Amino acid sequence: MRFIYLALLILFAGVTVLFALQNLETITVSFLNWSVTLPIAVVVIGAYALGMASGGSVLAFLRWTLGRSKKT
Repeated sequence: MRFIYLALLILFAGVTVLFALQNLETITVSFLNWSVTLPIAVVVIGAYALGMASGGSVLAFLRWTLGRSKKT
């Protein structure tokens, strides 16, 4: 089983590197008065990371809320 996890990790890392190498064009991201120019791959990976963080926070909050409602 450990071999399968290692193989999947290597495959995911390889696909991520391939994605980054094929998306080297830069784009400008603007928010309010702040703007930054980054490669497309960095923007996509950053958006994915923010989505994971916010999704995890929402799930943790829901679990906490449901846990408190069962205690009362």
